[in-house]
Order: sequence, then C-alpha cells, then structure tokens
Amino acid sequence: MRGLYPVAPVVGVGALVMRDNAVLLVRRAAPPEAGKWALPGGKVELGEGVLEAARRELMEETGLDCEPLGVVNVDQIITRDEVGRVKFHYVLVTVMMGKCRGELRPATDATDVRYFDVRAGSQSAEVAESTRRFLRKIVQGEVPLGSPIRVETSSPPG
Repeated sequence: MRGLYPVAPVVGVGALVMRDNAVLLVRRAAPPEAGKWALPGGKVELGEGVLEAARRELMEETGLDCEPLGVVNVDQIITRDEVGRVKFHYVLVTVMMGKCRGELRPATDATDVRYFDVRAGSQSAEVAESTRRFLRKIVQGEVPLGSPIRVETSSPPG
C-alpha cells in the first residue's frame, strides 16, 4: 500500500501521550503536512495490530516506549488533487498511551518533539489541520480519555 494516490484506504495510527493538559507532538519530516506538528504515528504494517503499530511508531519517532491503553478516536483524511483524484486516503486510529519509559528525542520521520498545551495546539497554525481538529475534540470533551476502548482480535493464533 502506498500513501500518495493509493488504490485503497491506508490505515494509520496516532499515539496519544498526555501529560496533565499537554499532548506530545512531533514535527513531521514528510508529507502530508511536512513541517507541521502532529501526533506521532504512521501506517499500520501488514499483519500488525493497531496497538502494536502505535507503540512502534511512537518509539521510532520519539524514543519513548509506552503501553497502549486502547483506542480513543477514529478519523479519516481524504485529500483530492486539482482534478478530483484521491491523493491521500487515511483511516486514522488514535491510541491512548500510558506508562512511558525512555528518553524523549526526535527520530526517523520527526525533526523535533515536544509537549503542547492542548488548547493552544488546537488553535495553532503550526499544528497539522487533522491534529488541530483532534485536539479541538479533546478540548470539547468528545474524546474518551478516561475510558479507551480495548482492541480485540478475532484471528486465530499462529
């Protein structure tokens, strides 16, 4: 699967790490919205669960190893080019993370990493539009931060 002009929607994950009223964001090194601040995250790899993908992406981009607690949000991004073709189509699953270990540092697809006040981030032009919309949902109490949804798999082991 590819992100630019995909043949099918791409499943992505975002890792939500909160500290009081602040959210951990990374400055994106690659499109879409390169240079903007966003939740750490990326594509789910074939055969990988969303919780594992969120943990892996968070560690790759920030150096933190956090326990996935469950899903708190699902959004989609569908971007079309000037002739109406689908340029990007992502289904984004946001996973709440807790019990973090490690040293915070930017890596792989991130050029910087830091905590943002949720309310300020929800209004900042420096933050990616999809992340601003998500942060506004947090501010408005529309994200179940205290009760993430467990993710079960119906696949047989092995």
